[in-house]
Amino acid sequence: MTTYRERVLVEAIPHLINQEITLRGWVCRIRVLGKTVFVVLKDCTGELQCVAEPESIKEHHLKLEDTVEIVGRIRAEPRAKLGYELDIVRVHVLGRSGQHLPFTSYSNLESVSPETLVEYRPLAIRHEAIGNIFRVQAALLKYFREFLTQRHFTEIVTSKLVASGTEGGTNLFEVKYFDRIAYLAQSPQFYKEHGVAGFERVFETGHVYRAEPHATSRHLTEYYSLDLEFGFVDGPEDVIQLERELLTSIFASLNEWYGDILLSYRERPLPSMLEVPCWEFARCLELLKEHFNRTDLTDDLDPEAERQLCQLAARETGVPAVFVLGFPLSGRPFYTAPRGPAGAASSFDLLFRGIEITTGGQRLHRREDLEHALRSRGMDPANFESHLKMFEMGMPPHGGLAIGLERLTAQVLNLSNVRQAALYPRDRTKLTP
Repeated sequence: MTTYRERVLVEAIPHLINQEITLRGWVCRIRVLGKTVFVVLKDCTGELQCVAEPESIKEHHLKLEDTVEIVGRIRAEPRAKLGYELDIVRVHVLGRSGQHLPFTSYSNLESVSPETLVEYRPLAIRHEAIGNIFRVQAALLKYFREFLTQRHFTEIVTSKLVASGTEGGTNLFEVKYFDRIAYLAQSPQFYKEHGVAGFERVFETGHVYRAEPHATSRHLTEYYSLDLEFGFVDGPEDVIQLERELLTSIFASLNEWYGDILLSYRERPLPSMLEVPCWEFARCLELLKEHFNRTDLTDDLDPEAERQLCQLAARETGVPAVFVLGFPLSGRPFYTAPRGPAGAASSFDLLFRGIEITTGGQRLHRREDLEHALRSRGMDPANFESHLKMFEMGMPPHGGLAIGLERLTAQVLNLSNVRQAALYPRDRTKLTP
């Protein structure tokens, strides 16, 4: 047996021609041509074709998806895809795959149901078409962190067990917490605001939970939220501009480092978001009436309106994205700052390729204003005392946003259902695996 330290990854092989090495990975293809058997081995860095005489490895009865250790010698081979192959010296089977797998890491997945892909998740993400979704998702997280860290944001980690909801206690999952009831957090909003009072600029990435019985292609009950909050803003426009720059930076990095993968899912590279327009909510209703004869909306947008507004934005700028600012204050959380005297909110949504991927805005930053907002909605400020007292410690004017990671991933990669961008999706019926 070999040790972990003796193992070589596929990516290092170009520097090891004519050397005997040890590889470990999965058998993803087997071909027998005359007196030669070709075994393609896959690890976390790539694939390599290994060759042997059939009789020399017959005793191992190799199957697709077996995990193996292969010892052999690397040689140059111009006819091989990578320009080299490994001549097998010996094989050790580390773990056997099942006899009746529903698909393999090289199957055509068109006939495989989404439910099967989730039930056999490790095998599915070994398949390039599925695994690349989550490689891109990991890169979105990485570039989100990098952009904000470079701009003096501090990453915070906050509790997901809370005593009450951030939006008045609706759509919450109850949890038995010793001798009382707690809830799964529907947002880190309160904690982000506390962070602003301490650090000025903060961000967090983490799961949030919404007990909403949706059954659509865009909703999950557990999703991963990219949140940020920062102080000393002059208005929601500051938050909008930050997101323009944030997404432009993230998309540019994806184009540079994941361009080949992106082109497997979309026709063109991701766009710059710097020129994405910002339209007032009232203006959006006018545009919907003018271009689509929509007169049925008054205080919010429905999914069809989001698609229609993105169409109009694409005609204007070439990018199917638009910030919608100034939703009716009555439909936004109590901590939302007002926008002018006409009942509008300093709150916005970013619509991208026909779906809302971001909600953000400016918040109320004075305790007395928050208390007034709570009372006006029939809520008792005493129930929010642990939060309200934080506003006695010198809270600056502030704002922020939250991006749904699964929705962003789905829109970046042209996925038809947000569940495709969740490694283990949770909705009103799904709790396994």
